[in-house]
Amino acid sequence: MIHRKELYSLWKYHYSYSHHNTHYCIGENTATMHPYHESNRKNESVLPASSQFSAQHPRTYIQATSPNIHMSGTGEARILGSAIAGVSELMLFHPVDTIAKRLMSFESRLIHTGSLSETTVNLNKAIFKENASKGVGPKALGLFPGIGFGAVYKILQRVYKFGGQPVLKDFMTERYGQDFDRIFGHKTGNTMISATSGSLIGIGEVILLPLDALKVKAQTAPEQLRGRGVVEIFMKEGFGLYRGAGWTVARNAPGSFALFGGNTAAKSFMEVEDGKAATWTQDAIASCTGAILSISVAQPLDVVKTRIQNRPFDSPESGVRIISKLMKNEGFGAFFKGLTPKLMIVGPKLVFSFTIAQHTIQYFTTRFNK
Repeated sequence: MIHRKELYSLWKYHYSYSHHNTHYCIGENTATMHPYHESNRKNESVLPASSQFSAQHPRTYIQATSPNIHMSGTGEARILGSAIAGVSELMLFHPVDTIAKRLMSFESRLIHTGSLSETTVNLNKAIFKENASKGVGPKALGLFPGIGFGAVYKILQRVYKFGGQPVLKDFMTERYGQDFDRIFGHKTGNTMISATSGSLIGIGEVILLPLDALKVKAQTAPEQLRGRGVVEIFMKEGFGLYRGAGWTVARNAPGSFALFGGNTAAKSFMEVEDGKAATWTQDAIASCTGAILSISVAQPLDVVKTRIQNRPFDSPESGVRIISKLMKNEGFGAFFKGLTPKLMIVGPKLVFSFTIAQHTIQYFTTRFNK
């Protein structure tokens, strides 16, 4: 029987999979895949005895259990890479997240087409709140509330989201890859598996909602937390911190579907297939595509979710009620408050975190596998 270390060595240098009766060989530094037909391998063993491997089988082929196997890195590499991405993103982009949250929470008309000065006053008041009349320094420092909650939330979210989606995708590929290929075709099927696994992971992200709620309150209504400890808040409010969970699921499912599906579709368009390393530029372009789609799709429900979260603990308001008031007082355009800075800055934020996550995962995987 061949041993695990020998099997791994065999996989690392010469890995092949079967699709429509054609075998594809991927060498150690192979940039493209070439077909290896049945007629060329009739005298070769699939799994030779370990004692015969070095002498008799310098180039051996293993048939995978699925035509769509996708190796996304080890568990340790996924956790470390995703955590580094989360911390890096938080330090650079938390102020922009605060701006977006405050714009979404501002319940009056922001833009007055006939008066630039009035629009400027509204934006200044919405973004900087009590620091609106102060200097540049206080205004800048005032954009960092909730960074403690944000740190814990972002690290857990990124580890869960970018570390968990590849695991679920691998599972779905092995179990249902052939079904997706049959229904959608190979390329589209791979995109749909990536999008569906991302959507399911996004739904599960609701478990972290209490941390997100406290971050939003610190950014938009800090008076609700003033003088209260974290333990006291969790003990007293309990499941009240999960208000808006249904709206969060409704926001996350299509948003994550678009994020991971758009990323995979863009890579497929650039002919970067699973198992083939992408360049930094290709990762960045693919991540940007997924980010823009995700932000745009999720924005209207993100406004509703944010307003549910910034309501006082003792005076909650339903999503339906918030939508009714928004339509009456602000108009349909209010669903897209905060979209501009998110597309201009938060889009690159997701590009940054997604790209850093993918490359650090790849780096640690290489290191751990040496």
